[in-house]
Amino acid sequence: MSEPQQQEDQEQAARPRASDDEVRARIEAALYSSGRALDAEQLAKAAGISSKKRAIDEAKAIQSRMKAMLSAVEVVEYPGQRYAMQLKAEYTSVARKFATKPLLSKAALRTLSFIAYFQPISSADLALRRGSQAYDHLKDLEEVGFLAWERKGRSRLYRTTTEFSEYFGLSTDPQTLKHQLERRALILR
Repeated sequence: MSEPQQQEDQEQAARPRASDDEVRARIEAALYSSGRALDAEQLAKAAGISSKKRAIDEAKAIQSRMKAMLSAVEVVEYPGQRYAMQLKAEYTSVARKFATKPLLSKAALRTLSFIAYFQPISSADLALRRGSQAYDHLKDLEEVGFLAWERKGRSRLYRTTTEFSEYFGLSTDPQTLKHQLERRALILR
């Protein structure tokens, strides 16, 4: 065993065992603050426990407790036993009015909707449709994890990520996503 690993194990053994309430509170805090889905390992680390199974059980307990107690906030389970705390879709318009600082500008969101609708799309094609400011939007969108790209010749082809779909409550399937965007009138042709 490596020296840093031994030191970490010794520190963990020296720490007092966290109560069930403390473990649950730590997982709840991690879900609340992360803004993305967390897997069992991340939940266990946040709780200060080694059992991934216990971390998942606690996330499920939080999920059912929130479902019974709260109307607008929910804990959602995503594939791969990942959990996220989020606002229910029907309350986003209310929350938007009171949000202090949006994650992305309206222009960046419009660029994101073009990418989602026309993916995969090259940066050059995107700049033709959205203007040269689209290059700045691409940087912002990559930074928050909503875009992935692959090289094709000298150009990059952009597409949305799973994080994008999870954040906005949309499908990961490109055709279904396209229909969802059309139904919600989120795309300007």
